[in-house]
Amino acid sequence: MPRFLPAAALLISAAAAIAAHAQEVKVFRNSEAVDPTEVARILDRSAPIKMRSLHLLDEPSAGAVAATSAAAAAAVSQAARPSALSLPVQFSFDSADILPSAKPQLDAIAAGIRMLPAGQKVVIEGHTDAVGTEQYNDELSQRRAQSVRRYLVAAQGIDPSRLEAVGLGKHNPLPGHSPLAGENRRVQFHGE
Repeated sequence: MPRFLPAAALLISAAAAIAAHAQEVKVFRNSEAVDPTEVARILDRSAPIKMRSLHLLDEPSAGAVAATSAAAAAAVSQAARPSALSLPVQFSFDSADILPSAKPQLDAIAAGIRMLPAGQKVVIEGHTDAVGTEQYNDELSQRRAQSVRRYLVAAQGIDPSRLEAVGLGKHNPLPGHSPLAGENRRVQFHGE
């Protein structure tokens, strides 16, 4: 029966948990063109996520623990393909009115959604920065997510039953950004 070093077992457990729960986000910038094929690839939940396997040795040495650590890191990086995409959708100040400059990116999102399997659902998340009260940000983010949903349905003909709008306010800033950073004012999409 194999024996495991506690550190190796913990490392493998942590790597599996990270791989299972990590949501890697592809962040598009204001002027960046959005490729509908890339949108479909990111949002498609029917496409399998490839992971490398981990092999444990009996009585691992320090070198084997290091190799296990490297394998665990490789598994996490393999599983970390983007599972969501983020757009800095431009709205009128203190409003959910989409500015015309945001429409080309949203049109590309719609084209990508059309490439998904027919039953595939997409969640539209509204996000804000941390300026303002929690209630204000929650309400504004919900209105903005709903506005994007309405646009995709009315202007692009996406079936409304495929789209769910959720406002997350200031609760999920982008990793590596201050909660007050403007980059947190975004609309994020993920497949369900």
